[in-house]
Amino acid sequence: MTIIEMRDKRTKLLATMDGFLDTHRDSKGVLSAEDDATYAGMEKELAALTNEIKRMERREAIDAELSKPVSTPITGKPMNGTGTSGKVKTGRAADEYTDNFWNVMRSKAPMPQVVNALQVGDDAEGGYLVPDEYEKNLVEALMEENIFRRLAHTVQTDSGERKIPVVASKGTANWIDEEGPYIDSDDNFTQITIGAHKLGTTIKVSEELLRDSVFDLEAYISREFARRIGAREEESFFLGDGNGKPLGILADAGGAEVGVTAASATAITADELMDLFHSLKTPYRSKAVWVMNDDTIKAVRKLKDSTGQYLWQSSIVADKPNTLLGRPVYTSAYMPTLASGAKAVAFGDFKYYWIADRQGRSFKRLNELYAQTGQIGFVGSQRVDGKLILPEAIKVLQMKSAT
Repeated sequence: MTIIEMRDKRTKLLATMDGFLDTHRDSKGVLSAEDDATYAGMEKELAALTNEIKRMERREAIDAELSKPVSTPITGKPMNGTGTSGKVKTGRAADEYTDNFWNVMRSKAPMPQVVNALQVGDDAEGGYLVPDEYEKNLVEALMEENIFRRLAHTVQTDSGERKIPVVASKGTANWIDEEGPYIDSDDNFTQITIGAHKLGTTIKVSEELLRDSVFDLEAYISREFARRIGAREEESFFLGDGNGKPLGILADAGGAEVGVTAASATAITADELMDLFHSLKTPYRSKAVWVMNDDTIKAVRKLKDSTGQYLWQSSIVADKPNTLLGRPVYTSAYMPTLASGAKAVAFGDFKYYWIADRQGRSFKRLNELYAQTGQIGFVGSQRVDGKLILPEAIKVLQMKSAT
């Protein structure tokens, strides 16, 4: 019997007891001995019902306490556009924008409401800026493909140009005669301007593959974008002339300073590498790294010091670079080989090379251009620039010219 049924039973019993008194009292208002015994039995039953109801109420309270959650329940959809702070994500960070962006990329004729939802992220050329979270994935993929991005300093910009103040010459202290005047000696500053050069690629996907629900379009575009863009970026960060592209560290004007010129046009010596090491000022050496072509590394690994010990030290820890004279060594296919006049070895603190990423990488779907071959094109682009803001922070070894 439930607690509600018990309460109903007690209520009916009380009504019966009241009626019993009304009908069984004599003219003096007193019950007979027999009726009194009957009424006492009803009182005993009422007391038993009341005790049982109280017991059931106590049990009900205990059950309710045990049923309470031990932590605050999740009342919203995880990652539904709000973070732990409760702030609603807007613009390109919103889930709605992400969903609509990939609907447009997959659909030849997206619904008008989907296109309207992307107006916050459209660019001037008919494409759409990628969602914020996906842009982070693209940057991470670029770092995997481009060794330079792991070494350099990256800044985010929201405009086409950024001016960086740089100390052109530093002030000095001077000895002063007693009661003599202080001599002015100020730091002189100059400005280096970093722009935003456009770099793009076209990625083609077959219509059949695009219609396949198993095909991960996001991962494919991310991988291809990073592979193509990353390779071209790295090439320019080393060799760029600054005309419509970043200015590389090997540029004659604005690039790294020549620390050592090799005695040979095709070979380097241990002493020349040591000279290059010490040509870099001490403050930069603590974070300096070596960068060279794989063919150059092959030659360097054979070099020994005056005691017969190899300069090259192989790493014994996974994911840790090998070292040369105690500093890490990295390889790039875009560093020149040992050839006449080539700047074959770079050594320095690459954090003084600044990469400026203009926020907002964009993609555009091309429906008709490759229709005859049954393919859909995706144009991806970004705006980026790079420049060495302090040339003395990186030194290069230049091979002897043949002339």
